[in-house]
Amino acid sequence: MTGDPGDLKRHYLEEQSLANSKKDKYNRRRWSVPSRRAKGYAADRKARVHTYGPKEGKELTDFEAGIRSGYLQAQSDSAGLYKYKKALSEGKTKREAREISQKRGK
Repeated sequence: MTGDPGDLKRHYLEEQSLANSKKDKYNRRRWSVPSRRAKGYAADRKARVHTYGPKEGKELTDFEAGIRSGYLQAQSDSAGLYKYKKALSEGKTKREAREISQKRGK
C-alpha cells in the first residue's frame, strides 16, 4: 500500500465492508414465499423431525414445533414479501429488491 490517498480510502472501505458483512450476518431478515415455507413446515410437524437442512433427521423441540405453527414466521414472511414487491414496483432490480427486503427495520 502506498501513501496515495485513493489507496488508503479503498483499503478503509474494504475493511468497513468486511466488518459490516460479519455484523450483518445474523441481522438479516430471512423470509420465504409463505406457501413454500408452509409445505416444508407441515412436513416437519407431521414427521416430528427436521426434514431438511443441517438438522435433518433430528427431533423437533417444543419451541421449534411452535415456530412451525406459523404465526411468528408468517409475520416476517409477509413483511419481507411486501418490501420485495414494493421495491420491484419502484423499479429496483431483483437483487436490489432482495437486499431491501432482507433488511430489518425501516
